Amino acid sequence: MDLDQYIRFLMALVFVVALIMVVAWVMRRVGMAGGTVRGRARQRRLSVVEALPIDAKRRLVLVRRDDREHLILLSANGDLLVDSTPAGGFDSALAGVEAAPADALRPAGSDPR
Repeated sequence: MDLDQYIRFLMALVFVVALIMVVAWVMRRVGMAGGTVRGRARQRRLSVVEALPIDAKRRLVLVRRDDREHLILLSANGDLLVDSTPAGGFDSALAGVEAAPADALRPAGSDPR
């Protein structure tokens, strides 16, 4: 092979790689990459807050949807909803208890003194 054939091959390779990069960039800008719907006005309603692997086959995942958090156990045998609470967790629950009137916190039948 002559030197000019090597140069032509190298130039064609660089052109093809650059073309692939341009197409990927355009797809990302249009929103076709990643399988997600992109939009500036759209708020995300679903997010994974935290994931904790328990062992090789099981994992706990904390998922936030709108104003609720769901604790889900994922395993090879199936998925299980462990808990579902309002978003914010312990801090928001504590704030709700502090804001409640004292009569609402007293057990039924207790002395109001």
